[in-house]
Amino acid sequence: MKPVPIKALESSANASRGLALWHLLAIGTIAFWGTSFVSTKVLLNHGFSAVQIFTLRFTVTYLLLLAMTHKQFRCENWKHELILCLCGLTGCTFYFWAENTALTISPSSNVSLIVCTNPLLTMIFGGLIYKSERLCKRQIFGCVITFIGMVLVVLNGKFILKLSPVGDLLAFSSACMWTIYSLIVRPLNGKYSTLFITRKMFFYGALSSIIIMLGETDKSVPWQNFAEPVVSLNFLCLTVFSSLFGYLIWNKVLKQLGTVLASNYIYAIPLVTIITAVIALGEKITAVALMGAAAIVAGMVLAEWKK
Repeated sequence: MKPVPIKALESSANASRGLALWHLLAIGTIAFWGTSFVSTKVLLNHGFSAVQIFTLRFTVTYLLLLAMTHKQFRCENWKHELILCLCGLTGCTFYFWAENTALTISPSSNVSLIVCTNPLLTMIFGGLIYKSERLCKRQIFGCVITFIGMVLVVLNGKFILKLSPVGDLLAFSSACMWTIYSLIVRPLNGKYSTLFITRKMFFYGALSSIIIMLGETDKSVPWQNFAEPVVSLNFLCLTVFSSLFGYLIWNKVLKQLGTVLASNYIYAIPLVTIITAVIALGEKITAVALMGAAAIVAGMVLAEWKK
């Protein structure tokens, strides 16, 4: 038997360390997104509408990205431009509009459960579209375990689900929007920088959100409320951490880990949200939710670990 060359071992070790870094960055992004629900709730309680929140969030994020990178404004062709337009609509505007509207109609537990099915949709369609995204049996089993854990965390000991057809359909539409964004942005990751892709996404997201906001009955934005530190700080968290850093890192994570495996981390968002709610809003966490948290971690280890 030939000994394995030292250079090959070093290369393998370096690759493993590189992947570990992207897994950590994926966890950090999910932490940003998990806390964003609490920040959004704070802004809603201070007089902002859901549409106003994500419109201002996208607009400010786009301006920050424009300040960071403004050498290239157009894609190589109109096909790529159209794809990035669809990314902005599906990954930003339609996703948040459908989710926030669903929350006003359906119970939050319904919305959370349905929206967080998007990793399952990504796993199914990602495997059908891209051969490199197909998972082995162990990884599929890990995804299922993680999904069960997410259900336990969302329900948090309250096994009551009320059907609300319109709201539930909107929540499912939101999950579909995120799945479409995750899959269609994949081919562009090798052609353009992450900064360029994210900036173009937020441009189209901000533009379409402004149109929706102008269609609202009450168009007055409570600008004076930004004088309150709690409002300005939570808006800063939404803009800088959840949007700017969150999407920049996530687009890079999709490229490095693969769309299907990266999307599996989305199951942990309810876990981060409930922990943040316990700390910031004084909500209670039950033994069932703790069991769900353990299942999420175990499932992720099974799904993400590679021999």
